[in-house]
Amino acid sequence: MAFPYLKHRETRLLIIQSGRWRRRLVFVAGGIAVGLAAVVLTIAADLAQQGFQWVIARWPYAPLLVTPLGFGFAVLLAVRFFPNTQGSGIPQVIAARELTDQRARSMLVGARVAVGKVLLTLLGLLVGAATGREGPTVQVGASVMSFIGRRSPRRQPDLLLAGAAAGIAAAFNAPLAGIVFAIEEMSRSFELRTSGLIVGGIVVAGLTAQVALGDYTYFGFTDAALPLGTAWIAVPLCGIAGGVAGALFSRILVAVPDQLPRPAANWIAGHPVSFAIACGLGVALCGLATGGAVFGTGYEQARAVLHDTGAVSPEYAPMKLIATALSALSGVPGGIFSPSLSVGAAIGSEIAPLFAGVAAAPIVLLGMVGYFTGVVRAPITGFVIVSEMTDNHSMLVALMATAMIAEATAGLINREGVYHALSRRFDGTPRP
Repeated sequence: MAFPYLKHRETRLLIIQSGRWRRRLVFVAGGIAVGLAAVVLTIAADLAQQGFQWVIARWPYAPLLVTPLGFGFAVLLAVRFFPNTQGSGIPQVIAARELTDQRARSMLVGARVAVGKVLLTLLGLLVGAATGREGPTVQVGASVMSFIGRRSPRRQPDLLLAGAAAGIAAAFNAPLAGIVFAIEEMSRSFELRTSGLIVGGIVVAGLTAQVALGDYTYFGFTDAALPLGTAWIAVPLCGIAGGVAGALFSRILVAVPDQLPRPAANWIAGHPVSFAIACGLGVALCGLATGGAVFGTGYEQARAVLHDTGAVSPEYAPMKLIATALSALSGVPGGIFSPSLSVGAAIGSEIAPLFAGVAAAPIVLLGMVGYFTGVVRAPITGFVIVSEMTDNHSMLVALMATAMIAEATAGLINREGVYHALSRRFDGTPRP
């Protein structure tokens, strides 16, 4: 009688082990797929921006026509064919993790959403939207991981978390930032029973991106350090300035259209394409006022001021903030990660001249952390991602202090970060 019992026990153990390996393979396969998707989006986004720059180099006033019409067309496609692709995509993933209905969840992170997000993000950059590709990579990553693990509905929240974090890791070549982003911003908790699989997916996605694009740092290596002494006054300055500016940007995205007078809010809701065209015209005007600098992700401008290979005008930071806000409000798919880092870099570059004899680079890094934290209200993610994207560890203490000051400052203006506030538009939660 003992033999059948042992045989049954061995069979049960085999089933359990095979189930565990299937789950692991899902995360590994998902990580590879997310990494490849991030690579494709990175290369295509660069080509789209180059295409727009080619147009305005030959016709400087082209944005007055191309950008508004392009915005309108992108939103028309989003509304009719690719719903829930508008904006960054991170709020949609946050909302999807809270949903229990699989059909409702697939409307936020499904195959159609992933395809539409990629196409419309590229279209936005092609017509001059002041957006980034990192937020869309998060929604695409979550959609890819959800699709691969669609037969495991109970594990969907874990898969979405892994896909979103893997998207950040692959987009910035910053695995540690992806892990911190998953803990602090996406889940705001950390379950030990799933952490190994999530981290594994993030690492695989990061390695996939490295194999395709090479081992690189997003903004290039910098050994900038903030000297002890009066230069440390820049820490509270960047923290306060970045926290206020970031919180105001976040407030704009949350307030429009929900907190506008009812006639204005109803018009925006009823005429999304017309509103997008109006926003596109605003972005075009900001672009003309800055010689085309505010169009696109802002990556080149941030890198230039960080490495002292170029400068931005005093009006760049406010104009980039406005252009990014208009691009996000229009409904054109695109993220705010890179534009936020670019605005922060410009803020830091404006503060740097106050400290004679101190290199601008360390203060630029402080500005990036301060503004990013003010927008997202995720201070740990802020200083980790900037440190990892520049391979700079000598600034870590100063970046931490700036992030904490920016977080406290932004908290006086907004109750929470922009992503969680916007996620309520997708999960049915009443808005404060």
